[in-house]
Amino acid sequence: MASKPVCVVTGVGPGTGIAVARRFAAGGYEVAMLARSADALDAFARETPGAHAVPADVADPASVGAAFARVRSELGVPVVLVHNAGNAVFGSVLDVKPASFEAAWRVNTYGLFLAARAALPDMLEAGRGALLVTGATAARRGGAGFAAFASAKAAQRILAESIARSVGPRGVHVAYVVIDGVIDMPATRAFFEDKPDEFFLKPAAIAETYYQIAHQDRSAWTFETDLRPFGESW
Repeated sequence: MASKPVCVVTGVGPGTGIAVARRFAAGGYEVAMLARSADALDAFARETPGAHAVPADVADPASVGAAFARVRSELGVPVVLVHNAGNAVFGSVLDVKPASFEAAWRVNTYGLFLAARAALPDMLEAGRGALLVTGATAARRGGAGFAAFASAKAAQRILAESIARSVGPRGVHVAYVVIDGVIDMPATRAFFEDKPDEFFLKPAAIAETYYQIAHQDRSAWTFETDLRPFGESW
């Protein structure tokens, strides 16, 4: 079992997830990376000293339970949990299929519920810890084509706030980060190929904010913050 502090990051992929994993690993953490793709996680782990692949489906209670049991056994008790897993389902209420609507809620909100239940007991026992959640502007307003995504993100934000009010007075810091813009990834670069570099949020810059929030002095904690490129309209 490692003597370093342990961080769990869900939804690790080629964007915010791997950037957060790398930042915490660089900060001296052993990082458990959770996602469904074992192959992708293995590739990330080979590139990131201190990061470990733990395949899991955050919407499946048994899978989440097994993943956290493995983390405790192999790395130690998590002191930071970053729930970055998301399901970006778009379309109007008439366009989105019922199964897709439910899937958006399961990953964004139910996944947070399951991961929090797995991580919080140890944090509460220690009287410290941090739970950070990757949110979106859709959590604050429901656009016409965001019937599934906005409702899932809004529910996720309210759940995070409820958790914060419950565990904050017991020493566990909960924060919700609203991402307001397009994250720089190969897929988004291809989709927005006409956009300049400054249009995109840099994953490493997002990850730096997460790291700083996780280490805030408890006399001045953040619950909600928003991140956007300097030129983004808001």
